[in-house]
Amino acid sequence: MKATVDIDLCIGCGLCEATCPEVFKLDEDEGHSMVIVETIPPSAEACAEEAQENCPVGAITVH
Repeated sequence: MKATVDIDLCIGCGLCEATCPEVFKLDEDEGHSMVIVETIPPSAEACAEEAQENCPVGAITVH
């Protein structure tokens, strides 16, 4: 699995990092979230999907 963040939609709320810090990190300088792994490890797949579901602006895609 892989994850992407649409930086044009992201509002930098940090919920994704709080939900799945193994995959997402808030870039405070840029004001948006970023994916910190190329491939989501199996142990983090559930939290990555939860971050996608809970993103308030739908900026995260997990595929």
